[in-house]
Amino acid sequence: MSSHGSWRPYTGSGSIVLSALLVVAALLVIAVAWRLRQPVAPRRPGKVVVAAIITALSLAVAMFLVALIAFVLALVQQDPNLVGPTDPIAPFTAVLAIISFVVILSLTRDAGPRVSIGSAIVGVIAAPMIFELPFDLIVMTRTYTPHPAPLFISLFYLPLFIIEVLSFAMLTFSPRMRLSRQSLLIFAGMLLIFAVWALFGMAYPYEPIPIVLNVAAKIVAFAVAVSLFVPFSTTMRAAPDAPQ
Repeated sequence: MSSHGSWRPYTGSGSIVLSALLVVAALLVIAVAWRLRQPVAPRRPGKVVVAAIITALSLAVAMFLVALIAFVLALVQQDPNLVGPTDPIAPFTAVLAIISFVVILSLTRDAGPRVSIGSAIVGVIAAPMIFELPFDLIVMTRTYTPHPAPLFISLFYLPLFIIEVLSFAMLTFSPRMRLSRQSLLIFAGMLLIFAVWALFGMAYPYEPIPIVLNVAAKIVAFAVAVSLFVPFSTTMRAAPDAPQ
């Protein structure tokens, strides 16, 4: 972490290779989307599994907060002149979260207040993680860390990855969540935006181009989350759920 951002940009051939890998990943997602003829509705978990997911997520958040405090304290101890970076993307994320909540609420309103509000909550929780999981995999080795770097990278990112995966698991709480071809294609679009951003080193969003690409990818990530709750046929919507 420094006044130049939280991570070092990719340079030279590294940025080109990263961009190429992201294009390949996007094409693979498009291939999967092409083969997905009907939206897929995951089996809803029972009460015990729901409680286990929520408990595990709560513990992962606590672990991450402890890791974050240890991370920052170690940075300050090793560099007393440390200046933390600003986050120009946070206001956009907040606005997108509010818009997505309202849109999901509207898309699921016919299912009743409980399902509608619950769907909006899990959708908004998962939306930024759709961006963060691939993004964290890209920048984790470029992050400014205290020494020893491998220890602090593991300490910081392990609970973060657990949070991201469990946030996706919470989507199964909603009976209206469907993984569709459209969702996968939108996600592939986010990876392609990442590929363009990689050509600019995946640089921290201080300059106009990284800011625009970061915000564009974040918008698409929230669009993926919203697309998971777009209604399809009533037959599919009436698919039986697991016992509650």
